[in-house]
Amino acid sequence: MSFCSFLGGEVFKDHFQPGIYVCAKCGHELFSSRAKYEHSSPWPAFTETIQEDSVSKRKERPGALKVSCGNSSLKFVPKGKSDKDLKET
Repeated sequence: MSFCSFLGGEVFKDHFQPGIYVCAKCGHELFSSRAKYEHSSPWPAFTETIQEDSVSKRKERPGALKVSCGNSSLKFVPKGKSDKDLKET
């Protein structure tokens, strides 16, 4: 279980469209929407990252990790699109 506390990430708390959550700064793929679940925290919550080392993880309390990717914000890329597609529009 992990929580996401990226700058502005709270806008994705109730967001459940299929796709990938990426670092808004570097474009690194962080979370799949398939790993997202509803939670009472003000930020989106995910059961796992796309890759083991895609974010830094810090234990916040038993069963919960606080995750981050540098000092960046979170961006959502809908299924069937790429980060590059979003930059061109």
